Amino acid sequence: MKKWICAFACMSLISALKAQPRLPENYYWKKLGNGLEVVVIENSKVPLATIEIAVKNGAYTEGAEYSGLSHLFEHMFFKANKDYPDQEKFIKRTEELGAIWNGTTDVERVNYYFTFDRDSLDAGLRFMNAAIRFPIYRKEDMQKENPVVDGEFQRAESDPGFQVWFESQKRLWGDMMTRKNPIGDHNIINTATPEKMMIIKDKYYHPNNSLLVICGDVDHTKAFAMAERIFGSWPNSGYDPHQRYPIPEFKPLTETSYFIKESSIAQTPYMMYSWQGPDYRHDSAATIAADVFSTILGLNSSKWQQALVDKGLATAAQFGYQTNRYVGPIFLFAVPNPNKLKECHEEIMNQISQWTDHAYFTDAQLEDAKAVLKRSKIRNAEKPSTLSMQLTYQWCSTSLDYFTDMNENYMKVTREDILKYIRTYITGKNYVAGMVINGEMNKSFNPGSFFKTR
Repeated sequence: MKKWICAFACMSLISALKAQPRLPENYYWKKLGNGLEVVVIENSKVPLATIEIAVKNGAYTEGAEYSGLSHLFEHMFFKANKDYPDQEKFIKRTEELGAIWNGTTDVERVNYYFTFDRDSLDAGLRFMNAAIRFPIYRKEDMQKENPVVDGEFQRAESDPGFQVWFESQKRLWGDMMTRKNPIGDHNIINTATPEKMMIIKDKYYHPNNSLLVICGDVDHTKAFAMAERIFGSWPNSGYDPHQRYPIPEFKPLTETSYFIKESSIAQTPYMMYSWQGPDYRHDSAATIAADVFSTILGLNSSKWQQALVDKGLATAAQFGYQTNRYVGPIFLFAVPNPNKLKECHEEIMNQISQWTDHAYFTDAQLEDAKAVLKRSKIRNAEKPSTLSMQLTYQWCSTSLDYFTDMNENYMKVTREDILKYIRTYITGKNYVAGMVINGEMNKSFNPGSFFKTR
């Protein structure tokens, strides 16, 4: 019997160790009994503390009938709750705490954060607890906030860069577009009700679908004790929200498509080329190679920059990839010289055709790109109040281990890793190409004669 007990204890210990994620120095993790994960980041550079709660919610959880409501929910978070029953009292309390606060809504994360004096940590956690667990959705508050959120959408639409992105998203994701568009739909936003807000809360706002980060001039032992005392009574949902409400798989593109959209606000043309890229679930290695390749193209010495920007074909030529748990987008964005529209497009196609050549980038450029990523990580660590946001993004879309190992894995990327990524997701694959241009330029340069599927 004693041997059995000892073996069982060892197995439990091994299981607990496996559950413990790898974290950088001065990062501490704990999971509360209700499933809430808590990470404390000790950083005493300034006598401040930041608390952030991230929820695995966002555009990817939204069918057409809820498009944009995660974003509206984020706005309503700062309105009223059980302890501060109107926005005036809510704002007054932030002023008493001396808090700087905000929230964001992305494709796979919604997060809320407050930064204040370290001595206000207990009070700040209680303030966050009231807001996340006990919101109040008044009809009159929503009638005021709905047009505010919709106004963000309208401001975005006044940017031709957003216009070409939005039109590209429609074609890239098809009927799943709402699950990649955090800003939403005008009609859904403007007709949202308190009842719809409660549907979102009841689906996703549970401790077992959330991460609490406490960062700054704090002691992790005391911070964990505060978190347990304040958030420990938040009831577990009893189910995994993403198993009960599964995210549909994104359908692969079946063809390459081009579009030209006329816009009176496009003083210069904007072009965008988009592919469906890797995702964390199925090809995490490619997500790392994608970042390194994007960084290589961003170097001033790259063939890409020299062929397009240095030779005057474009004033900007950016290439990137967004890491997602569910099919991350690959995007190429260019602001072409209006007088060299055709030449710019043809050179972009020419450059893409060379990306699988072993000699397209040098060993020195590969090492330079890794150095850029390493310096970026160091710079990002210089501001303690942003450390939590860097962590929560990866917690929602990848994992804490991925976050911890990311920089080390960048350093391990080889030329073959990058070529595999390009061959798997770009070369010979279907894509969406779009252009936004004003009517006069469209008539003068006739991009439809060359900007089309071949």
